[in-house]
Amino acid sequence: MARRTKPAIRKATAYIVLIAIGALMVYPILFLISASFKTNQELFGSASLLPKSLSLSAYAEAWSGVGRNSFARFLGNTFILVIPTVAFTIVSSTIVAYGFARFNFPFKRVLTLLMISTLMLPNAVLVIPRYIMFTRFGWANTYLPFIVPALFACYPFFIFLLMQFMRGIPRELDEAAFIDGCGSFRILVDVIAPLCAPALFSAGILQFIWTWNDFFNSLIYINSVSKFPIALGLRLGMDTAGDISWNKIMAMSFMSIVPCVVLFFSAQKSFIEGIATTGMKG
Repeated sequence: MARRTKPAIRKATAYIVLIAIGALMVYPILFLISASFKTNQELFGSASLLPKSLSLSAYAEAWSGVGRNSFARFLGNTFILVIPTVAFTIVSSTIVAYGFARFNFPFKRVLTLLMISTLMLPNAVLVIPRYIMFTRFGWANTYLPFIVPALFACYPFFIFLLMQFMRGIPRELDEAAFIDGCGSFRILVDVIAPLCAPALFSAGILQFIWTWNDFFNSLIYINSVSKFPIALGLRLGMDTAGDISWNKIMAMSFMSIVPCVVLFFSAQKSFIEGIATTGMKG
């Protein structure tokens, strides 16, 4: 009896600890949602998580945006910025990773080490050179500083992630496709890419969330309020010259994280599979 009791106690203890940690992780989100339904007075005058009355006025004010620019404009700008960046990142990184994983060419090892070494460069080192270069190209106040680097596979993290995943795919599949008359590009499209779907989902989700939440680079390259993404639009709503409507800020914050949350949970299975199997070499 004692032998059966000990595993049950351990299991119950593990569940209690996990539930407590999960509650701590979820509480800020619950507070954010709750605060968006409160008035400013209730937000600072009550410690209760549940609002006394549900009010959608904060969401109406948040959707109207700031000045002449509505939240819908900020949301549209963000999608215009994020979707091409994610799409080009996946395509370009897949092609480069395929070359590193499947082909032998001069200086391959050196180029691989150089590519991986760029992961160690801090962003602060690259900010000024990139800003000067993009400004000389005439890309200031446009989305090109985000989209063009993605088109040319300038994200070594995703190249490395996909390269490691491709190394785990048996080469016999390439050889069988080659015997059937497929060229290198056809092998990539019809054989490698479908098998890399979990890794591609992982790269797409990570790039989507990182670009969606990017405040620093957007602040540097985008100057016009009409072109602001959500990250800058949210900061614009915090007018330090007057009273800040924190319930409106909370409502805008909640609406801004909904697309990321929906995307993550809709592709959670593929994301976890891609992260878990990356680095496994067959």
